[in-house]
Amino acid sequence: MPGGGGEGEPWTEELSSEPRASLFHNFLSKEECDYLISQAKPHMTKSMVADSETGETMESSARTSSGTFFDRGEDKVIRRIEKRIADYTSIPVENGEGLQVLHYELGQKFEPHFDTSEDGYIAKNGGPRQATFLMYLSNVEEGGETVFPSAKPKRRSSRFPFKLFAKKGLSVKPKMGDALLFWNIKPDGSLDPKSLHGANPVVKGNKWSATKWMHVHEYKEDM
Repeated sequence: MPGGGGEGEPWTEELSSEPRASLFHNFLSKEECDYLISQAKPHMTKSMVADSETGETMESSARTSSGTFFDRGEDKVIRRIEKRIADYTSIPVENGEGLQVLHYELGQKFEPHFDTSEDGYIAKNGGPRQATFLMYLSNVEEGGETVFPSAKPKRRSSRFPFKLFAKKGLSVKPKMGDALLFWNIKPDGSLDPKSLHGANPVVKGNKWSATKWMHVHEYKEDM
C-alpha cells in the first residue's frame, strides 16, 4: 500500500472486529499534517451537531470543539490525501464527503455518538456513511483519546507503543500522522451498534484531527 511518508514506515494495526477498526500508522507525513492545520486555522468555527433525521444543525454541550470543512479535491495536497484514503479503504473518492478538520482545546470533547443512520437526513445523499477515516494531525500530551465504549478489541500487538485498550471497550491515543478507519455499518448494511464512539476531553495540550466520512454510494457535494 502507498505510504504517507511519516516519521516511520507505514504499518497497519487491526484493532477490533466489532466494530471493524484498523489503525494505519504513519499514514500522513508531518508536512501534510501541518499543511491541513495551517489551511484550516483561518476558517475555524464552533462545532455543531446535526439531527440525523432533519439535518438541522445546532450547538450542543456534547460537542465542544471547533472545526471547518474543505471541499472534496480542494487543492493538490487534499486530492493526494483523498486518493491515498481511497487506496487504503477501497472506497471510491466520489463516495467521500469533504475533509473536516477539528481542533480540541483543553477540556474539549465529543460525547459518544454514531456517525450514521440507516435512513434519515444523513443517508439521503449517497446512502449511509459506511466508514469513518479519522486522521490525527497532532500529538496530545494527555487525554483526547478516541473511545469505543462497546467495542470488542483484538489482542494487543507487541509493536504498538501506546496503551491501546481501556478497561472496557477500545481507546486509541492520538499520534501525529496515524489514521483510524472504522466501519459504521455491518457487511449486511445494518448499523453497527459497536461503532458508538467519542473523543475524551483533552487534559493537557491540544488536539488536531481531520475526518473523512465515506458513503455507500456516490456523495454529491452540491446537494
